[in-house]
Amino acid sequence: MARGGGAAGVSMAHHLGIALVVLVFAAMAQVARGGGHDYGMALSKSILYFEAQRSGVLPGSQRMAWRANSGLADGKANGVDLVGGYYDAGDNVKFGLPMAFTVTMMAWSVIEYGEEMAAAGELGHAVEAIKWGTDYFAKAHPEPNVLYAEVGDGDSDHNCWQRPEDMTTSRQAYRLDPQNPGSDLAGETAAAMAAASLVFRSSNPGYADQLLQHSKQLFDFADKYRGRYDNSITVARNYYGSFSGYGDELLWASAWLYQASDDRRYLDYLANNADALGGTGWSINQFGWDVKYPGVQILAAKFLLQGKAGEHAGVLQGYRRKADFFACSCLGKDAADNVGRTPGGMLYHQRWNNIQFVTSASFLLAVYSDHLAGGAVRCSGGGGAVAGAAELLAFAKSQVDYILGSNPRGTSYMVGYGAVYPRQAHHRGSSIASIRASPSFVSCREGYASWYGRRGGNPNLLDGAVVGGPDEHDDFADERNNYEQTEAATYNNAPLMGILARLAAGHGARARGRLGQSLQHGIAANHTSLPHGANHQHASPVEIEQKATASWEKDGRTYHRYAVTVSNRSPAGGKTVEELHIGIGKLYGPVWGLEKAARYGYVLPSWTPSLPAGESAAFVYVHAAPPADVWVTGYKLV
Repeated sequence: MARGGGAAGVSMAHHLGIALVVLVFAAMAQVARGGGHDYGMALSKSILYFEAQRSGVLPGSQRMAWRANSGLADGKANGVDLVGGYYDAGDNVKFGLPMAFTVTMMAWSVIEYGEEMAAAGELGHAVEAIKWGTDYFAKAHPEPNVLYAEVGDGDSDHNCWQRPEDMTTSRQAYRLDPQNPGSDLAGETAAAMAAASLVFRSSNPGYADQLLQHSKQLFDFADKYRGRYDNSITVARNYYGSFSGYGDELLWASAWLYQASDDRRYLDYLANNADALGGTGWSINQFGWDVKYPGVQILAAKFLLQGKAGEHAGVLQGYRRKADFFACSCLGKDAADNVGRTPGGMLYHQRWNNIQFVTSASFLLAVYSDHLAGGAVRCSGGGGAVAGAAELLAFAKSQVDYILGSNPRGTSYMVGYGAVYPRQAHHRGSSIASIRASPSFVSCREGYASWYGRRGGNPNLLDGAVVGGPDEHDDFADERNNYEQTEAATYNNAPLMGILARLAAGHGARARGRLGQSLQHGIAANHTSLPHGANHQHASPVEIEQKATASWEKDGRTYHRYAVTVSNRSPAGGKTVEELHIGIGKLYGPVWGLEKAARYGYVLPSWTPSLPAGESAAFVYVHAAPPADVWVTGYKLV
């Protein structure tokens, strides 16, 4: 599990031999010649990787020949057929949330860049990969208000190092229903089915109709019976916990249903719940299997640019301002909250599988760039900096190039691409001899004893897998037990296949084609966006005021005590602010009156979980510096 735990500690010792050094320089020289990469080859490999992750009865067209059938009794104990689907990463569990996000992103990749995939000869493989997922979701949704969310569990799986073909670990299936809700997972699966229906609309309309029907039922189930899926299925919490809640998935699903059906009720939902579910309240610069807000915001901005907003144009402008924030933060042009970068220039969020956020951000930036149609985003940094569509695409390309080997190490983080790439991916099936070559049963203990700690490269090439990648210093240790860096995941590859198709077709401006979405001429050029900072003042009921209340000298330095008041300026009887998250930058001392959030900035203390209309909360901080930057990261109005 690329975001879960691991079976062993991480050993970071890594020594480069002379031969490896030669390969590094050879790789760097190859990048220098011609100034680029073979994006077509990388695209082919990025799609091929999904065949290594297949569960179930493998088709005759299977190209990853070292894999064989697995999980053939999945669901049997529950009286349902759950054979099929994908293993998420280097393990043998079928986790519903990352699998659904993977399929959504594969489908979005085809929707935006299907023509480019066709030109590269890969559209058929991409569509096949999507259908492998949607066929499983159809099985996992046997009734309107029932969704099977997981097969297997991470705890028993992590105690075992075994090929999927030999699995002896638990294959218990976990389900969601009205008594055990999971709005986040049901919403993400609805998004996946809706997006996939667009992929099959022309080639297989009957199948597209089935997917759309599943999507509508799942959305209704998610919206009516609200709750976090990891509260119903607690075994998932340590591996794919829903930290962002379910508001983002409900908006995400409604946006995809609107695109797939043109039914205005889904656009109404997206607009009418923009505040309550956080769509226009959250400013987030991270997009992935848990947090969907940036994806929702860029989809909504796309509707606006296409002239499909109707009477909701004002609300969709609010979504677009958040989309602009995401782009500006990635580019380093936001005044207060930019994504960090490694010395080599890679976007950096966290040590564990950081590349998932690099591929997803690169895809979003490419899509936004293409739909801007020559327009620009306005940023709050540098006196209202402007970033043009070409700049967004160029930055996305730089991130892809880094992944493919244009980095200080000269290492490609896609297995099988380039001269130097990871040879010891943290992956059970890849690291144990193929059952076709060595049919003798491999037990859990034997897998650890004979294969997990084995020196040397994996016996089976995990071709096309994009691993977790380097740390904040661009350092990387190619060791099997270094799961934070060497484990690949399906959701690393899914958005990457889209932007690779885009880059394989060239880096210039692009007209929308048959599989893309046509833009209304002139909308992007005539649109003006408020800077991110102005958005807080103009559109948000949350107001922040701070002032210095005391100063003193100590050890030759002047310290200041600052008092900050956060107020809900909604009129009397208006909406309550909940889940308020506050960001603080340029802070060099302690804070009192706030609690550190699990993932994003600070939150109000537990005894003040919300701010009713007209009320305020206060906190203080002390440091020997000018006032810190304080801003609202996100909130919900209820």
